Amino acid sequence: MTHTDEKQQRPSLYLSVCCPREETRLPLHTTITLFLLSYCKCKSFKVFLVSKTNCSQLLKSQLPEDLDVCDTKVDELPLLVKSCRLPAVLDDTARICRAGLAVVLRHIINTTLETDPSRNDVQALLGFKKTCLKACAEVSKWTRLCETGIPSAVEDHLQNPLIQTKQLPLSILTLEKRLAEPVKVHNDDKIRRQKLKQQKDSEKNDFLNGSEDKDSGQSSTSGDGLELQTALARLSVDAVPAATTREKSDIRKVKTTDLPALEHVFAEGLFFTLTDVVLLPCIHQYLCSLRVHAAGTLHQLSHLLRWYSRVQAVPGVLRAAKDCGMDLSVAQVPTVELPGPSAELSTANLLEPEEIQDVTTQLPFVGGPRPTMTKLKEKGIEAIYTPHPCPSWTLPWDSLPAAINPTEGKMSNIRAIRKKQQLNNLVAMVTELARPGYTVVDFCSGTGHVGIVLAHTLPECQVILIENKEESLVRAQRRSAQLGLNNIGFIQANLDYFTGPFQIGVALHACGIATDMVMEHCIDAGAAFVISPCCYGFIQNAVKFTFPKSEGFREALTSKEHMILCRFADQTAVQLPPDRRLIGKQCMGLVDLDRSWAAETRGYSVRVMTMEPESCSPKNNMLVGKPPPGSGEDGTDEQSTATVPK
Repeated sequence: MTHTDEKQQRPSLYLSVCCPREETRLPLHTTITLFLLSYCKCKSFKVFLVSKTNCSQLLKSQLPEDLDVCDTKVDELPLLVKSCRLPAVLDDTARICRAGLAVVLRHIINTTLETDPSRNDVQALLGFKKTCLKACAEVSKWTRLCETGIPSAVEDHLQNPLIQTKQLPLSILTLEKRLAEPVKVHNDDKIRRQKLKQQKDSEKNDFLNGSEDKDSGQSSTSGDGLELQTALARLSVDAVPAATTREKSDIRKVKTTDLPALEHVFAEGLFFTLTDVVLLPCIHQYLCSLRVHAAGTLHQLSHLLRWYSRVQAVPGVLRAAKDCGMDLSVAQVPTVELPGPSAELSTANLLEPEEIQDVTTQLPFVGGPRPTMTKLKEKGIEAIYTPHPCPSWTLPWDSLPAAINPTEGKMSNIRAIRKKQQLNNLVAMVTELARPGYTVVDFCSGTGHVGIVLAHTLPECQVILIENKEESLVRAQRRSAQLGLNNIGFIQANLDYFTGPFQIGVALHACGIATDMVMEHCIDAGAAFVISPCCYGFIQNAVKFTFPKSEGFREALTSKEHMILCRFADQTAVQLPPDRRLIGKQCMGLVDLDRSWAAETRGYSVRVMTMEPESCSPKNNMLVGKPPPGSGEDGTDEQSTATVPK
């Protein structure tokens, strides 16, 4: 009997195993997950190693002894798990799948805290405001660097260590540069004044003791000082009492701008977080390989070596590493720092999501949208809207179960009416495209307003809700359970971690580039899409695409001019003057025309239309795209016989 036949009593954690050339090993994402389980002492999951052969015995030395581990094969995986990249967790109801490294790690931490709320050291892993690695990798350069960039670079290095040592990976050099920069933390003024006092005391001692310390190169302000003490104190079980004495006047009166900067202790600043947990197994394996194959390159990674030493001072790290077969050695920090990372690494490479947004939205726009719109018009480019095929179509709201109606949610009556109107539009278009047996994916699903209606309306289709926010997805699952829906599943993951087949993708008010990510995912899968965009002002260049997207718009506009359109496309609020709203609507149409042209180069037919009634939302555009003929599984155009719902 396989594990799929058993009645699940607790969540199942699925981890991948590599078997290249018959050599079984654990990939870094699996090692990282096991390391966190050991650090948290979490026993809440049944762990399945996914491989072609039974390998748990072969890998016993790398598996924490107190984990419940067994083997499984890819064809035995539950459907939701099979549709995602590992690692993945399936909850005890087998209805919610959490996939992707950052999502799974954060879930392990939250599960540990539910079991034992006193674990302050585990809670600290989530960082300030509990946002550590919460932003998805598609929009956060930092999350992308830690979750995919560095693990991928180290995996590539381990497969070809001799070739890969000729030039250090850009992701490793980026981390080295980040660790070399001064750190800024919330309310750091007090710590910086303490550091200033420590420096002054050290200088006074050096003066009294002569040049002995200087000759030996030792000083209390060098190496690991106040920053490390502060970081480790936070991890103590007992609270550290605050100092009751005020600083002396010569310290207290120093301007904040003149205070000494704080050095990086851990990856995100002063405190040990989930980011350090992710990086440690990667950097450990990388440094071990460099020492064997290219020891001469270590001088370029002095800050990374220092971080590696500091991490080992965190209580529980050495124990957890030993449980996972990692023998951490104390790194030797070079006494003389030689030339470090390439100067080509700019600060822009390390911007956080908020900083990226500020750079995008605070550019000095000049002249407003009219010159840009005129420039497009001179080239024959104007916003084009397709007439709505069924403007009066509506769901039978009065006969639908109460749990489906938005009025049952936590929103005002006026907003609930508008939400029902928005749902009428999207469900009408999906119904036009759907066929029995289709899989419909509700991307950025939130609490499931769209997906739950679709699952109820299309009982012969399978509906999957994908959402990165755990609270919203859990609420959607509860609503579907109340309705008794059996054709619906839930995945908490970033878009890139969903790899399953589907025929229709839908998204209601996908913010900024989320619209473009959903379109790209649908096009890659050969699926139709029904998308209502939102937050045009948040559009920015991303890893997979840049703006403008289509050749026609790129020939007419610069990236900056396109951003002008995006910024003014958000000027559609009802309280604005009518002429200003009209310009905003035209800008929306132009941005979405660029999107539709880009999709048409991939063989898609795309309609840009306005939802009915227009008052249902200030962001009332809707993109409906059909894949090229012959894209169906049977080699025919499955969309050609679609009919408009009556």
